[in-house]
Amino acid sequence: MESERSKRMGNACIPLKRIAYCLCLLSALLLTEGKKPAKPKCPAVCTCTKDNALCENARSIPRTVPPDVISLSFVRSGFTEISEGSFLFTPSLQLLLFTSNSFDVISDDAFIGLPHLEYFSRSYLTKNFTLPKDIFKGLDSLTNVDLRGNSFNCDCKLKWLVEWLGHTNATVEDIYCEGPPEYKKRKINSLSSKDFDCIITEFAKSQDLPYQSLSIDTFSYMNDEYVVIAQPFTGKCIFLEWDHVEKTFRNYDNITGTSTVVCKPIVIETQLYVIVAQLFGGSHIYKRDGFANKFIKIQDIEILKIRKPNDIETFKIENNWYFVVADSSKAGFTTIYKWNGNGFYSHQSLHAWYRDTDVEYLEIARTPLTLRTPHLILSSSSQRPVIYQWNKATQLFTNQTDIPNMEDVYAVKHFSVKGDVYICLTRFIGDSKVMKWGGSSFQDIQRMPSRGSMVFQPLQINNYQYAILGSDYSFTQVYNWDAEKAKFVKFQELNVQAPRSFTHVSINKRNFLFASSFKGNTQIYKHVIVDLSA
Repeated sequence: MESERSKRMGNACIPLKRIAYCLCLLSALLLTEGKKPAKPKCPAVCTCTKDNALCENARSIPRTVPPDVISLSFVRSGFTEISEGSFLFTPSLQLLLFTSNSFDVISDDAFIGLPHLEYFSRSYLTKNFTLPKDIFKGLDSLTNVDLRGNSFNCDCKLKWLVEWLGHTNATVEDIYCEGPPEYKKRKINSLSSKDFDCIITEFAKSQDLPYQSLSIDTFSYMNDEYVVIAQPFTGKCIFLEWDHVEKTFRNYDNITGTSTVVCKPIVIETQLYVIVAQLFGGSHIYKRDGFANKFIKIQDIEILKIRKPNDIETFKIENNWYFVVADSSKAGFTTIYKWNGNGFYSHQSLHAWYRDTDVEYLEIARTPLTLRTPHLILSSSSQRPVIYQWNKATQLFTNQTDIPNMEDVYAVKHFSVKGDVYICLTRFIGDSKVMKWGGSSFQDIQRMPSRGSMVFQPLQINNYQYAILGSDYSFTQVYNWDAEKAKFVKFQELNVQAPRSFTHVSINKRNFLFASSFKGNTQIYKHVIVDLSA
């Protein structure tokens, strides 16, 4: 059975950062138990007096310095590292000085066990020296720190030092940045944590789904989040749910059809409906039967108007629910359907025989003093994108204008930044564009080379605004919005085969990016936030 003293000693050693400290103390107790400890002699490389020790050309930090020494100096040392717990045998130290030394590594907890240290000086060191984070933590007696003569690279790894300088009571001599160029010769003591932009993000691969896909949508239903994926080759709408135990997405249910291109969910009050658009066999509307726990087909969509559906958009105007189907056939009609309490009926046909490839719902204001009103933008392979405006009196969309000089636009998607409305226009041949609404028309903001692109999707994750430009011939480009430049900058590349859609899914405070693929596996990426100063 363990002695009571052993138990107490074991409990004291639980914190990992204190293991070395505890082991050293334990060794000292075992070695000296029952014996009168011998007084350590001054190391051969040092000169010692009662209170001071000066070590020159030391190849390592000596362990036999008299424990009552309160001042320890190293000059022209040959060691390259100060390891953890290097000064455990000199607990009375008040002054620690390093002069003309070239070591470049100081381990975490190198100064553990020095509660009385008041003065620390380290000068004439290697370039771009970085102090380990929180090296002064626990040194509450520090009154003076001298780091002059060091060459500091003022990047995120030094942010902690700037924050420490802001609240320490110790006197710290002025020190300066050697880099990066924008901070060269800046006084570190004058910097603040706001000068460091240390938070970065990335999309990290999380999961592969072993099937091709076209559209991907997310929706909330019965207090849970779901994802629905259109599989063109199996003809299925695959529904996924989040596995809270395995922390992955798993199959929930499916709707089987033929050559499915879009599975669009719409929740009206508490009822879930899914509009399933198919290239063959007609398109249909299903509802979720809670008692039978399955999807039931409740309605067919008129095949004379919807011959070759390519996109579906749902929206709500004045408490009325609608969806619109963009038809890409030569003989079809892009058509708006309205919910009447029992089903959806044809409300308005737009753009007959124009081979529409995409439809986008958005709200914009015609003048700065007017409220935003509903609009539709139809993209077509036969003409420039057309903008329709909602007429409140007639309860219909009326043709307004087109977007000039933008032929061959495959799709238009919108986003907002600080109240301004922007659109991303996708082109398979030529440059894709970012445009900004100016009150009466959209104006050019930015062009992106986009050979082989069929998707240019803006999406917002927390406070980060992205735009993702897919390509059938090269890597997918992820752009991040630069607020100062008021435009997108290249951010990351993703390897997705023939991408057709990018969808943001938020579950349990986790953010994911679903990337559909017409020729490869559907991919899931996790949005990761990294603090470079940590």
